[in-house]
This record gives sequence, structure tokens and C-alpha cells, in this order.
Amino acid sequence: MKRPSHVFTLVAFLLLTTTAPLMVAEAADFSYPGLDGRIHKLSDYQGKWVLVNYWATWCPPCLEELPELEVFHDNHKDKDAVVLGLNMEDTRPDRLRSFVEEQFLSYPILMVGSHPKEVLGEVPALPTSYLVNPEGKVVARQVGPVDGKSIEAFIKNFNKK
Repeated sequence: MKRPSHVFTLVAFLLLTTTAPLMVAEAADFSYPGLDGRIHKLSDYQGKWVLVNYWATWCPPCLEELPELEVFHDNHKDKDAVVLGLNMEDTRPDRLRSFVEEQFLSYPILMVGSHPKEVLGEVPALPTSYLVNPEGKVVARQVGPVDGKSIEAFIKNFNKK
């Protein structure tokens, strides 16, 4: 029997986050220009859960997770969570903006370039996502695609602690 990929993602996400003691650490602040023309700092979002997603337009697994991240962001942006998409390409803003519009993405897309500082931790492959809790601490890392249900489940379980 073939299991849905989101089950594997949830298990992988939870394993990575519960077995790595380094994952609960202070989040270093960063600031990058967004496609919206303003500078976004991680600290601007303190008080909310922040999914920091490193991605690129040429990355098939990244493209696969974009709709999931958009739904998660749309469901939580006005309440308790936000997605920040950190684009790891050296591309013109107008070209990236066109791509983002074609994908109907509404969460902030930040232009970090192909060699950003690894402020939150290592980015061994794309996509890589870091989950920062409302207190500003990194509590999880996922290398590979993640889905909204996995993120919601992790947040719910984390809040029970």
C-alpha cells in the first residue's frame, strides 16, 4: 500500500524536530529586501510562528510545496503564523515578481541571493524550512518539502508542552 507523501513529511518533520537538541535555540535576526519593496526582519514577526522557507524557482520540490505554504500562510497570517519565502537565486526582482504572481503567492518573498548567510542554521538542500516559535526561538528544521498539515500538527504538539 502506498502511503501519502504528507504522512512521510509529517513523520520526517517531527523526527527532525524532536531528536535534534540544537533545534531549540535563539533565532538570530536577519533582514532582507522583499519583493514588496520593504525590508523584512525576522524580529518584525515576533509573537507569531514563522516558517522560514529557503527555496528557488528552479527547484522541483520547492515548486511542489508552494501551494501548501500559500494555504498555510493564508489560513494563519491574521492570527498566529506567517510564512517567509527566502528566494536563493541571483535574479532580477521583476522576473521573480512575475513568477510569484503566476504562482498566486501572497506571503512575503525575500531576496537573499544564491549565497545567503546561514543565520538560522545550515541550508544543506532546497527546500529547507526553519520553524521559529513566537518567542523567536528556532524549534524545527525540515530539509525537503513540508506541508501545512504537518506544520499545524507540530505547532499544536509544541504548544501542549
